[in-house]
Amino acid sequence: MNGFEVSTVNVNGLRAAAKKDPGFVEWLAATSADVVCLQETRAERDQLAAEVIAPRGWHVVLAPAAAKGRAGVAVYTRVAPDGVRVGFGAAEFEDAGRYVEVDLGPVTVASLYLPSGDVGTPRQEEKERFMEAFLPYLGKRRAEVESEGRELVVCGDWNIAHREADLRNWRSNRRTSGFLPHEREWLSRVFDEAGYVDVVRSLMPDREGPYSWWTYRGRAFDNDAGWRIDLVCATPGLAGRAVSARVERAESHAARWSDHAPVTVVFDM
Repeated sequence: MNGFEVSTVNVNGLRAAAKKDPGFVEWLAATSADVVCLQETRAERDQLAAEVIAPRGWHVVLAPAAAKGRAGVAVYTRVAPDGVRVGFGAAEFEDAGRYVEVDLGPVTVASLYLPSGDVGTPRQEEKERFMEAFLPYLGKRRAEVESEGRELVVCGDWNIAHREADLRNWRSNRRTSGFLPHEREWLSRVFDEAGYVDVVRSLMPDREGPYSWWTYRGRAFDNDAGWRIDLVCATPGLAGRAVSARVERAESHAARWSDHAPVTVVFDM
C-alpha cells in the first residue's frame, strides 16, 4: 500500500443519486479513490442496478437499515476486504444502517451515518442515545486496532458541525440540532478523549469550511452557505500520514446528485 485515497459522501438515496445524469455512477467511474464510504443509501441490494451494486473493479459492502427506505451505509473497495463488521455492539442500532467497518490490510475503514436530530423531538433523543453508545466504542476500537499495529478511519456524515468555522450561518443555528453546545462538546470528546483526529481540519486549520452539505432550499449552494458535517476522523498514526484533502463540490446547483459533496483524503502509506 502506497498512496491510500478515501472518499465519503452522503448520497441522499442511492437509487436517486444513480439516476442523475451525471450522477453517482459517473462519479464512481471517474474517482481515483481506493475506498468510497456512502451514507443514507436507503436501498436494499435487490433494488439497485448492477452498475450500482456490482460495478466493475469494486467490491461492495451494503448495510441497509431494517426500516425500509431509511438510513443505510455502504463501503466500496478496490480490493476484497479481509473482514466486515456491521454495527458497533449497541442493540438499538445493530440493524439501523448506521455503521459498518471493513478491514483492508493495515487499515480499518468505517462508514458512519450518525442520526440527524430535531430539537425537542424523538429524533433528537435517538441521536443522543446513539452518541452516548458510540463514544465508548470509538475509544475501545481505537485501542484494539492500535494494539494490533493497525489504524482506523471513521468516515461519514457525523451530523455535527464542531466549530463556528464549520458552518456559514453559525449565529442563527446556535439552537439548531447539529450545532448545539452539548453536541459540539461530544465531538470534542471524540478528539480529546477517544483520541481521533479530524483529518480535513488538521490539514486546513485556519480556513472557513470547506463545507460539504448545503440545503436544497433557497440559494444555499450558490452562496456557499453550507455546513462541514461530513468528516474523516482517523487514529493519530494514520492522520499523520494525510497529505491532501478536498471537497468535490459540484460546478453548479444543477450538476449536484446529492445535497452533500464527496470529501476525499489522500494518505501517504
